[in-house]
Amino acid sequence: MDLKEIQNLIKFVSNSGVAEVKLETGDVKITIRTTLEGNTPEITYVQQAAPIQQAMAAPVAAAAPVAAAPATPAVSAEDNSKFVTIKSPMIGTFYRKPSPDKAPFVEVGSTIGKGDVLCVVEAMKLFNEIEAEVSGKIVKILVDDMSPVEFDQPLFLVDPS
Repeated sequence: MDLKEIQNLIKFVSNSGVAEVKLETGDVKITIRTTLEGNTPEITYVQQAAPIQQAMAAPVAAAAPVAAAPATPAVSAEDNSKFVTIKSPMIGTFYRKPSPDKAPFVEVGSTIGKGDVLCVVEAMKLFNEIEAEVSGKIVKILVDDMSPVEFDQPLFLVDPS
């Protein structure tokens, strides 16, 4: 999109009486907001091109040699079917410890009982204890401490046997 097209778009938005227009084409994003008083547009022009694509491509290229052994992930995926997945019941921040100076609630290999506290999810300044749904042994912790979590995001894998 060249400067002439942007200027024409600004004139069109100013004359139309629309308060805001957002336009995304390829790697160009434009937001035009008009004010009610003088009807002069405020323009935000952002162009996101190669730097983001290169930054995203570099970790993938670096990770490719590490993931060269396809047998291990395939076995892990098959083994996960016998485990129970404990998921987050809410959006928030995942904490493995009750406070920064305390030990984590559980570690990989910990034996848990139904109702045991596994972690805390903070949502809107409330700390919600997440309890075990089953008894068993923690096989894998799927989220890093102090990471944001989504609703229904897997947190732990538990071997119920």
